[in-house]
Order: sequence, then C-alpha cells, then structure tokens
Amino acid sequence: MFDIFEKRESQVRSYCRNFPIEFNKAKGAVLTSIDGQEYIDFFAGAGAMNFGHNNEYIKKQIMDYLSQDKIIHALDMFTEAKEKWLNGFTEKIFIPKNLDYKIMCCGATGTNAVEAALKLARKNTKRTNVFAFTGAFHGMTLGSLAMTSDRHSRLGAGLPLNNVTFVPYYNAFKDYTQSLDYLEMILSDDHSGIDLPAAIVLETVQAEGGVNVAPKEWLQGIRKICDKYGILMIIDDIQVGICRTGDFFSWERANIIPDMVVLSKSISGFGLPMAILLVKPEYDIFSPAEHNGTFRGNQLGFVGSLAGIEYYHDHQLDKEVKRKEKIVQDFLERRIMPIDVRLDIRGIGLIWGIDFIKIDAQLSKAVMQKCVENGLIIERAGREDSVIKILPPLTIEDDTLLNGLSILENAVKDVLSNPAR
Repeated sequence: MFDIFEKRESQVRSYCRNFPIEFNKAKGAVLTSIDGQEYIDFFAGAGAMNFGHNNEYIKKQIMDYLSQDKIIHALDMFTEAKEKWLNGFTEKIFIPKNLDYKIMCCGATGTNAVEAALKLARKNTKRTNVFAFTGAFHGMTLGSLAMTSDRHSRLGAGLPLNNVTFVPYYNAFKDYTQSLDYLEMILSDDHSGIDLPAAIVLETVQAEGGVNVAPKEWLQGIRKICDKYGILMIIDDIQVGICRTGDFFSWERANIIPDMVVLSKSISGFGLPMAILLVKPEYDIFSPAEHNGTFRGNQLGFVGSLAGIEYYHDHQLDKEVKRKEKIVQDFLERRIMPIDVRLDIRGIGLIWGIDFIKIDAQLSKAVMQKCVENGLIIERAGREDSVIKILPPLTIEDDTLLNGLSILENAVKDVLSNPAR
C-alpha cells in the first residue's frame, strides 16, 4: 500500500511511521483516510491547525482571493493583502493589548524566524552568546538547533553547535526560584566563565519538551533578569501562541512584554507556510535585505492570517479555549489520573500532557498506537518521548473532544492493565 513512499521518499520522514494511514480529507477536528475511516485529531499539525482543518470562514477568504487572480508571490513588495493584514493585526491584536511591535516577515517556517531573531539580537547587543533552556525545541536549522536540547535532534547537525549556554528550565528544581537563582549567579559572578548573552530565548510552555508550563512568576523573574543585565528576551510562541494557551500570546498571563516574539504554525490560519518575528521598534535595526527570503511575502498566508485574527476576535476564541480547558482538565483528573497515581498530568488551555516517566516511558508508545487503532491521532513528546501530548484544534466540538478523550482513557487503561503488550 505504501510502496511508492518507501521507494521514493527519504528515510527522514517521521510522523507517517507513527500514523501508517493514507489520509485524504480533513474537516474541523477530524481526518479521513482514503478508505473513509475517520480519525479524531489530537495532533493539529503539530500546532499548525489551531483554527481547525478547512475552517469555513478562513477558507472562503482564501478562495475569494484566489478567484480574483490576485497576486500570489511578491517577496516583500507592497500588496493589498499585506496592507489589510498589517492593519488587521494592528487594530485587533496590538491596539487592544497595548503592544507596539514592528513585524518582520521571514521565510516559510518557524526556524527561519528564530534565526532572524538570533541575528537581530546579536546585531543589537554586539554579543554572540545566547541562553536557552533544558527541554527546549526551537527548530532544525543550525542556529535554532543550537538552542534545541534533545540529543537526537542535535546529532543531526553533523558539527559542533556553538554560542549557546543551556540553563535549567523552571522544572529542573523542586522550587522554580532556584532556576532564577542559578541564572542570577552565573550572570553576576565574574568567575562563572559564562559570557553575558545577547538574549535569553524561551518557550513559556515547552511543547516538544513534554508540556512543561512555566509559572507566571518565573516568567516575570526572567523578564526582570533581562532588564537588569541588558539582555533581550525572546519568546518562541511558534507552537503555543495563537490562543493555544487561552490568550492570543502565551506570555500574556504573566503580564510581561518580550523584546521579540517568534510566530509561525497557526499564524497563517489555514496551515500555510508563514513565519513572522515581532520586534520592539528600537531593536528593528536590520539594513535592507540583511535578512531575506524568497517566500517571505506569502500572500495567501496574509489572507489566511487576517481571516484567522478576525475569527479569533469574532468568536471570542480565547474564552472558548479557557472553557474547553476545564473540560479537558476535569476529564483527565476524574477519569485518567485514578488509573495510576504515578501518572503526571499537566497542561494549560488546549495543550496537555500525560507523562508515563514514573511508570515506564516506553508505555507512551503503546498508548499512542492503541489510540491510532481506535481512531485518535495523537503524538508523544518530552524526555524519552514519555509524554502523550493532547493538542486538538481549538475549534473542536465538545462531543468530539470528549470522544477523543474517551479513546485515550481506554488506551491508557488497556496498556496499563497489559503492559507487556
């Protein structure tokens, strides 16, 4: 059945190995295979489909644009689509949240925007070192990969990954303040042997790192340290931004303002390639074309992104996510935690994790496979891939959400009652 994929596609492919299904259609929070089998989607394109598959409102805006022979490729030239998008972003996001950022349109993927942020931070500060955190994932190009902590990804570089100092994330200690104390120590000690960084780069919720939700007090502490030492604070909101945590930006709950913010995945509204970097105006010092790319002017991305912003605003998606957060949390606490007290459950908004590390990390794979067999697409994350990661589209209907959680519950019960299977 998969002969052509095995024969012609590179060995580097990964997700298809966990989901050996040929998909054909998708709508809302349901994927359909070529033989008509439906699967509830708790993966959402690794966070690229926050507004659901083929969202009707967003799709109509894109189809209308295409039907009029509007410009599709324009690099960074002025276009009507970009003008409307910039105005919409300003009026519906920046002004209500009292934010003032310049928007840099980067290449097609999030890692390109991360690279732009790194270059810009180093250009502003004239420093080369940056701080990243244990458990981080920032992308697969060399600068981003240097800040990504998992050994498997780093080995793919084939050369040393330099100019990054890894520091403990909040959960490396029993008390999150110890992480802040460690940072303060290495920055203040003139014999720490660690260079003052250009930036501290972080995720407020480490998604690939295992759904680690940083306390707002810890995030506020990082902001204070950056201010004290003249370090730029860069937040990677690629997977947990665009309302995934309940707010449009994941850092809003901490009442902080980063110096730069990286966005991709769901920023296009429709799963289209798009990545942007938000920069405080005083740090917007690139000279023309100093960082560029052929696909930095994705016109369909602008159209989809504007429609997504309008959908978020008109449907009060932030409130909807917080309502559904309670549904998921209640289900996990009442129905899954009692299965085994060693399960560690954590999350926020519509990103949740079930960690099997205290039982057997490898059981997470069996749970994932059982879920797929029973019609639920779900992935793993974290150390040893021990965490089952719940990441549905934000628009998922309540009954579909509960059906997916029930499939997950039964899979956990089945695997823990028959761990050798």
